Amino acid sequence: MFEIENLHASIEDTEILKGVNLTINMGEIHALMGPNGSGKSTLANVLAGHPSYEVTEGSIRFMGEDILEMEPDERAQLGIFLAFQYPTVIPGVSMANFLRMAVTNVRNARAERAAGEGEEAKKMTPREFRKLMREKMALLKMDESFATRYLNEGFSGGEKKRAEILQMALLEPTMAILDETDSGLDIDALRVVSEGVNNLAGDDMGVLLITHYQRLLNYIKPDHVHIMMEGRIVQSGGPELAAELEAKGYEKLRGEVTATA
Repeated sequence: MFEIENLHASIEDTEILKGVNLTINMGEIHALMGPNGSGKSTLANVLAGHPSYEVTEGSIRFMGEDILEMEPDERAQLGIFLAFQYPTVIPGVSMANFLRMAVTNVRNARAERAAGEGEEAKKMTPREFRKLMREKMALLKMDESFATRYLNEGFSGGEKKRAEILQMALLEPTMAILDETDSGLDIDALRVVSEGVNNLAGDDMGVLLITHYQRLLNYIKPDHVHIMMEGRIVQSGGPELAAELEAKGYEKLRGEVTATA
């Protein structure tokens, strides 16, 4: 479903990604771990189409389609979603209005794309959106008053991350990239957010879960774990790889990577 091959990317003439290779199949959860500065968040931003990053080599294919030349909104319409490590505060814009615009635009664009391919698809009406939003908020155990607040303004760390998961629930992506969803969360908030991700993950969605810590993987069980250092993936394995890192840290692996380089 999602194939990254020999991906190199730079920002302000500084190369950050130095040959990333990764394949994610439908229904799989992949955890990406690594020390600070290894390129994890850069990878997330490049996959979502952040304009500050320049891809200098390699390819990104989604459902067989090359997406490198696509704008972020076009990637979202295809079904790619990015949950930010540090969600933006937007005073004066309610959660409900923001979500309605995002979901309506993405769903309607998908409907037009399907119609262009000869498939039957309906655009989303305001009534359908309100019904869907209530259903997803109930699934995530969120009070409906949450939707009337301004986007992330005065939100705790846990509330910001729950708002990101609510967006994911409403947009129903095929590929979800979660950039350090556990950042700044206490144990209770971590449990709530993880439960939300687990409720949404399934056979119709692939997940790339970026994290520093094993603790998130105690709640969200990955199928594959990858370690990123110096702009590339240097080791892959099963869930046991995360437990090994928790016990031994990165130093030994860092020494091996440096020696190989």
